[in-house]
This record gives sequence, structure tokens and C-alpha cells, in this order.
Amino acid sequence: MTHKIERRADGLAVLSLKRGKEESLDRFHPWVFSGALRQMPSQGEGIDEGEVVAVEAADGRPIGLGHFQIGSIAVRMLTFDATENIDETFFRNRIATAYSLRRALGLPSAQTDAFRLVHGEGDFLPGLVVDVYGSTAVVQAHSPGMHFARDIIASELIALKELGVTSVYYKSETTLPYKAHLDPQNDYIIGGFNGDTARENGLSFRIDWLRGQKTGFFVDQRDNRQLLKHYSRDRKVLNMFCYTGGFSVYALAGGAKEVTSVDSSAKAITLTDANVALNFPEGAAHRSSAEDAFRFLDNMETGSYDLILLDPPAFAKHRSALHNALQGYRRLNARAIAKIAPGGILFTFSCSQAVSREQFRLAVFSAAASTGRRVRVLHQLTQPADHPVNIYHPEGEYLKGLVLYVE
Repeated sequence: MTHKIERRADGLAVLSLKRGKEESLDRFHPWVFSGALRQMPSQGEGIDEGEVVAVEAADGRPIGLGHFQIGSIAVRMLTFDATENIDETFFRNRIATAYSLRRALGLPSAQTDAFRLVHGEGDFLPGLVVDVYGSTAVVQAHSPGMHFARDIIASELIALKELGVTSVYYKSETTLPYKAHLDPQNDYIIGGFNGDTARENGLSFRIDWLRGQKTGFFVDQRDNRQLLKHYSRDRKVLNMFCYTGGFSVYALAGGAKEVTSVDSSAKAITLTDANVALNFPEGAAHRSSAEDAFRFLDNMETGSYDLILLDPPAFAKHRSALHNALQGYRRLNARAIAKIAPGGILFTFSCSQAVSREQFRLAVFSAAASTGRRVRVLHQLTQPADHPVNIYHPEGEYLKGLVLYVE
């Protein structure tokens, strides 16, 4: 049975909430869950995925506007002003506001031209990520609505002349909901390839936005890489799950005695080696290994390294995988803490949004306890300021890290 969709005079579909379900939205949380709607439209009921819809309380009070999609998150709120137009001007203003924040952070600069310009809910553009690498912006849509707005977004990025972007690459094949059947194609929306090298804190990196993970580089670890550089002098460094080798390059720049980079992907190892060579053309005390991380830790001699970096991919992308993910973090950290040299420093991270800061700490503390070693926390780390967290959307704080001193 289909249900008639009510529409406003301007043509926007209206979705009504169940009684009492407006409370989180009145506190400006940007997600409307499907269970909060009085009637969740299904495919073919006169409302399309990605369509801008109006959300109202059970008593008819306007709440705001957002992008509709089929799924547990039914609407991603774009504005809590139900009279605002979601058009070119809307995106122009939001992108300009995001850029103003980056300028306040000193980004971009002569030392750093790789940074995040738009961080989804943190920049009041839920479902949208934009990373900038020199003169190229890489756009990633996580919702059908942002997918359909990609041409407008690309045009506004180019129009913001101070940003200096001349090419926009769209990379959303793996980030959009599979059930939406959008068949996105990774390709340039505007411009084309004009170099793949970007700078971060004075170091250079090749960015593979065509075939790499995410947008090609993990810009969210910039500040943490700089901290690792501070601790690297005269240490033997092991970088697990090295991917592009960012932490390895920083360790070498910090004066590490030697650096070993490990990743199960041979392609990642090739990219790591290229980034090391790019920054140290005369050679460096670096070796790399395409090998499973757990196997490498099991086989290495105790005390071989006195600085170990654990930055694994997300062990839990959904809450249903949380239990196994926490076990994975415990096992991984227990191996590293047991094997690190006395006086060693361990950098350990979780990028799983489903894992809370407290759960990650408990997993690492349990790992430490299982080894019987004395361990102290030196730093508690998170994502950098160009990955801001909307105060009304605490779920946006996804990166958790600890720096431990192991006796």
C-alpha cells in the first residue's frame, strides 16, 4: 500500500515525526532516524533518494530541511531554517564558511597544502567530504543528496578563487549506499590531472586519489605524525599498517635510527617506498615488508623496536562488529606492548566510529594488564582541527589515539 506524500507550496515533500521524536532535532542533532518518522516512505512512493525534504514535528511545527535517503538514517539535516533554499548560494556560503575556518587554522600554507576543507556534519554539510591536495580537490559523497549536488559543489570549489583549486576529482564509488543503485563513477568533474604531490609540514607525499583508500591520504593524522616525529630521534621505529608511509617519513625526518614499514598490501608498500625516496633521495635507514601485521608482531624478536606505531583500518564499521573489534584491538596492542623494548613508546589508534573513546582505552588498558608491564599514558590524541566536531553531533569524533610509555 502506497501513502500519499504531502508537499509544501514550493514542492518540497514533508516528512512528519512521531510525537516526542523532535527532541534531538531541537538540540540540532543532524540525523533523523527512520524510526522517528511517522511514516517512512519506501521506494517508489513519490519521493526520491537524495531529494531535499522538509521535516516537521508531530504538531506540524517546521524543524528544517535535509537530504532524504532509504536506510536507518532517513534524513541528514542541512539546515534548521525551514525557509532556507538549498541551492547554489547555500553551498557557496557553507563552503566559504568552511574555508574561513581553515584560514583561521593557517591552512593552506607554504608548508602544508594537504588538508580537509569540508568534514561532513562538522562543517554543517552532512554526507560530504572534501580534501584538498595542492590545486586538486577530492570530493567524496556519503549520501545520495550530496551525490546529486556534486556538480554544484565542484563549481563552487572552483569559484572560491582564494582556495586555488583548479581540478575537482569525484571519488564516491565505495562510499555511497549500495542499495541506492546510483552507480557513481570516479572521475574528474572539472579539470584533470595536474600533479599528485602535496606537502604536509614541509614533507612531500604522492597522493593516489585515483586508486588509493579514502581520498588518497589520511590527512586526519597530520598532527599525530608531527608528534611522532618529536619522539623519533635515535629510536628504532616500527610502523604497522603503514599505507602511504606518512608516519615512516616523519620518523625519518625526526632522526630515527631506523624505520620498518609493514602493510599487508604490496601496493601500499610500493607507495611507502616512493614517499620515502621522494623525501630522502640520497637514501634512508628504511626497510619495508608486505606482511600480515599480527604475523609480523608474533615473529619479531622482543626488544627489536623502541617506538611502535599501530594505526589499523577500522576494525568495526558498524556496532554489530563492536565485540570482535574490541578483541582485535586488545590482541594487537597486547602483542606490541609485550614486544616493545623497555623505555619504548607506543602510538596506538582506532578510527572506528562505532568504538567510543572509553571502549578503546579499556581495550588498550586490558592489553597492557595482560602483559604485566608498567605502562603510562603520555598523550590522548584525536583528529586535527580541520576535522571539526559539530558539538551537537558527538559521533563526529571518530579518531582516538593513545601514546604510551612502556617500562
